Amino acid sequence: MRIAITGAQGQLGKELQQVLQGHQLTLLDLPTFDLTHEDCGRLIVDAVPDAVIHAGAHTDVDGAERNPQLAMAINADGTERVARAAAQVGARLIYISTDYVFDGRGTRPYVETDQTNPVSAYGASKCAGEARALACCENTLVVRTAWLYGLQGKNFVKTILQLAAERPSLRVVADQEGCPTFAEDLARMIEQLVTHPIRGFLHVTNEGHCTWHEFAAEIVKLAGYRVPVQPITTEDMPRPAKRPAYSVLSSDRLHHLGFSMPSWQNGLQRFLRALPAGSSAPSRV
Repeated sequence: MRIAITGAQGQLGKELQQVLQGHQLTLLDLPTFDLTHEDCGRLIVDAVPDAVIHAGAHTDVDGAERNPQLAMAINADGTERVARAAAQVGARLIYISTDYVFDGRGTRPYVETDQTNPVSAYGASKCAGEARALACCENTLVVRTAWLYGLQGKNFVKTILQLAAERPSLRVVADQEGCPTFAEDLARMIEQLVTHPIRGFLHVTNEGHCTWHEFAAEIVKLAGYRVPVQPITTEDMPRPAKRPAYSVLSSDRLHHLGFSMPSWQNGLQRFLRALPAGSSAPSRV
């Protein structure tokens, strides 16, 4: 199968390369593939893929708040270019989206049909990308995921490991709740979804949910550190972009399709084992 992957050098893109290595892959990323360029879709058309996995995105949440025009240019306009190219060659499109399309005011896990209402520029740009993808390519599946981390690039888990090695204690937000998701697990699920006929929206995260504080405490414990992790509120650590307080995504539709994901705790354990030697060595505090 011919598969084009945008954002191929990102943390999900790298995992997709590993999982899909038995297929004929077209790897698209900066600098040769720039979603802000009008003709970026040409590289997709030239490859004539059977499927396009659109993982390329502006993912800096606070950066998007400072420059919403750039976020929209990449996550909305760029997604439209990818979707039009996929449609032109009759390819299936899988667009990777986010829990941040919701406002976080809910009290139960969000299902695919819940109304979107992003509270940040990043969320708004991804929400617009969803609409453009579905409008421009008939055979589209929007995969919403959350709190993604992987072996490639920067992420929350790596940051906590670094801070736990440097500081006598950590302070982590305890009033935001979501679903930590290991990029390898997401990539393996996408591999199955590439050939599945499902269209529309699908929520794909590791099973279970927690707060950032609970996530950090589990990271510290599993890595063997003895650093205390203190809970704080969102107000204690103001950021440029507002985050949804509750962005837990329901896995019900995924289960109805006969699929399931490992628990977030299991994903974290395997991530820590897969880190290069020394990356998560416990402190001597």
